[in-house]
Amino acid sequence: MSAPLVSVTVEGAVAVIRFTNPPEGYMVPATEPALAEALDRVEADPAVRVVILTGGQPGVFIRHFSLGVLHRRTVKLREKGITFSVDDPAPEPLLHQCMRRIETSAKPYIAAINGHAMGGGYELALACDLRLAEAGDYHIGLPEVRAGLLPGAGGTQRLTRLVGEAVALELILTGTTLTPDQAARRGLVTRCVDGPVMVAAMEQATMLARLDPGALAAAKRLVRGDGPDPARMAEERTRFAMVMVSDPAAARLERLVEAGGDIRAIPPLTHFDDKEPR
Repeated sequence: MSAPLVSVTVEGAVAVIRFTNPPEGYMVPATEPALAEALDRVEADPAVRVVILTGGQPGVFIRHFSLGVLHRRTVKLREKGITFSVDDPAPEPLLHQCMRRIETSAKPYIAAINGHAMGGGYELALACDLRLAEAGDYHIGLPEVRAGLLPGAGGTQRLTRLVGEAVALELILTGTTLTPDQAARRGLVTRCVDGPVMVAAMEQATMLARLDPGALAAAKRLVRGDGPDPARMAEERTRFAMVMVSDPAAARLERLVEAGGDIRAIPPLTHFDDKEPR
């Protein structure tokens, strides 16, 4: 039997949610209800003090949302003549609801990034409170412009809150992805760790689990509040849909799918120095 898309294990006071979708590790529509069920489980368990999200296959956290799925959705929407307007915001998808639950939960969430985390995969990591990245040769970031799109699951809002407007604009507008070390130096992840990231994540989670949960919940609430502005989030997902059904995006999505469905098939527009952040 194949591994489930999302699985949950509990080790003492720490729950681990793993994402698995071999061979490429894409997020697909079925990932969303599976994640919602996993959150239901860990949030309802009073013994769980801290939650870790990680990839269940080597070298992949969540690569990104499947471009093949997006392309098929685009084709269907265009065939039906469906359009979108910021005056009538798109409803909040289940994935976005899950991210908001993580962000506003009283429990700390740690993203243990063990490989590629781009697009929707990195947006999920952004919803977590801490992001630890395993050192290695893989990609972290929001390269959606390479597919003629834009971040649509909170990336424009959460990355800006995390690293500031200047860095967020540079990365989002160019579609540049970073190595784990670069991501740590530019603030996209909390830190880059040598060795298996789950070791460091479990150490961090175990330490947090020993602390008073009320104090942690209050501190998280004061720092994070209710998350990004709901109106801006609604506008982001609506503009994502508006762009997705446009002629240029539809054509570029089709080319990327034909090229194998990897969003990195189109190179970035800029290059970041491997040694020193700009």
